[in-house]
Amino acid sequence: MATTKQETSQIKSKERVAERGEVFTAEREVNAMCDLVANECLRPDSRFLEPACGDGNFLSVILRRKLSELRRKYKKSPRDYEKLSIVAIGSLYGVDIMNDNVLACRERLFRIWDEEYTAHCRGEASDEAREAARFIIGRNIINGNALTLMCVDAEGNDTRAPIVFSEWTLIGGTQMQRSDYTMADLLIHRDKEDFPLFAALAEEEREEGGIFLRRHVTHYRNLHKI
Repeated sequence: MATTKQETSQIKSKERVAERGEVFTAEREVNAMCDLVANECLRPDSRFLEPACGDGNFLSVILRRKLSELRRKYKKSPRDYEKLSIVAIGSLYGVDIMNDNVLACRERLFRIWDEEYTAHCRGEASDEAREAARFIIGRNIINGNALTLMCVDAEGNDTRAPIVFSEWTLIGGTQMQRSDYTMADLLIHRDKEDFPLFAALAEEEREEGGIFLRRHVTHYRNLHKI
């Protein structure tokens, strides 16, 4: 049977489909599903987690929508756009068991962000902001197994390292707080207490529940330095 253009774009190889069940969601379906939560796709701080992100079909569409809305709102304020675009990139999380997908997804998200950032901020664009965006993407898009909640090696086998996500929160105008949590504890706590992903918890709850790992606070342009 002949392979259609749509089928070709949705798979990389028959071997990968057989081995990993890897089939990418088509653009039409991605947009239709994003339309179901259209308002959330416009908020820079609305968080999305794709547990089998592939090379970023869903995350790239969501990022474009967020950045388009920021450009509309802050067309005369490049500095505000820069700050909130960092928040937007920090709101997207992905896990994939295939390392080449993870690398492609990271590069795809950065390219989308950087093209929009450079076009909007022009002469006020900063290499430090670009480094911060790359750093966030590197921490948010993880080579791991979303079923076992563990990071994987180059062959896709589980390691002993748990998947750890960072929550990025803008505080005090230009300061950004990074708080690290294991994916396993986040999901366990959410199931038991009905808290959303990365919900704000009391300090004593974090310590007793073993959810919170570490926290850093710095200027949003200096995230890659901590």
